[in-house]
Amino acid sequence: MPNLVAELNSLDFSVYIGGPLQAAVQAQNAASMAQASFIQAVGFETIQTDSGTATRLRYVDFSFKKSVANPDYGKTLEQLKQEGRVPSSATAIPGNIKVSERFLENDVTIKVPFLTMLTLPALRIEELTIDFNAKLTSTETSNVSSEFAANAELGINYKIVNFKASASYKRTSTNGTSVEKTYNMGVRVRAINDEIPAGLDRILTMLEDSIASVNG
Repeated sequence: MPNLVAELNSLDFSVYIGGPLQAAVQAQNAASMAQASFIQAVGFETIQTDSGTATRLRYVDFSFKKSVANPDYGKTLEQLKQEGRVPSSATAIPGNIKVSERFLENDVTIKVPFLTMLTLPALRIEELTIDFNAKLTSTETSNVSSEFAANAELGINYKIVNFKASASYKRTSTNGTSVEKTYNMGVRVRAINDEIPAGLDRILTMLEDSIASVNG
């Protein structure tokens, strides 16, 4: 009987188990570097200055019309004089003060940091499951073969009869043992888009505070 325990101990588990783990660590490292490269490539732009090139944060400008309530709606000339909006000697409401319109439209431009508009890649391996099954099957074989051979010779010489006969028998028996090895391996990886690091979250919060709107 073969020593199946020795056969099992001969397996290099550092390859079967350590290989997927090392691959997961390398994948996590690559994901972190991809996040840094994404922020650098998308969130910043290179500009030309008098002293050379410089890198600055990339902004996106939005322009739109915003309707706001008209604070002068329905006011009379006397009210506007009391508020100091028009001179006391004025005999008519100036054209730039619209008292007949309930709402006014203003042109608004907003500058928004581009990074605050994107979902930053933050892939994290949450779970790694390695299923490895080793199946060793021992089989004993036995083979028996038999051979039989015979020959005879008859000769006549001076009235003397000579008869010669010979026979041989051979039996061969062989025994052997074979071990069948079957290996099954499955690797399951569960990755999620993790929350961004605390430091990066603070930076994005500061960038959101820098969003400015200008009324035209």
